[in-house]
Amino acid sequence: MPAVTRTVKIASSHGLHARPAKLFAEAAKNSGLPVTIAKGDGKPVNAASILGVISLGANSGDEVTLSVEGDGAEGVLDALVTQLETDTDAA
Repeated sequence: MPAVTRTVKIASSHGLHARPAKLFAEAAKNSGLPVTIAKGDGKPVNAASILGVISLGANSGDEVTLSVEGDGAEGVLDALVTQLETDTDAA
């Protein structure tokens, strides 16, 4: 099964710093599917790794590309995109 991919803008007002990166990495890990995230043309990293996500240095408004493989990948991708499109710093 090919990977499904989508590009999304980071909505969190402070980018993917510790708190939103932790929430995102936990969601990716809990999906049970392999998920990668890349900023711009950069190398994809494991989205389930908080250190990998923080290492992207993604700021508010930056575009990142998510890729998910496996059964149910579209649903996982939808949930992760929704999370990145939400300003978790505003909560």
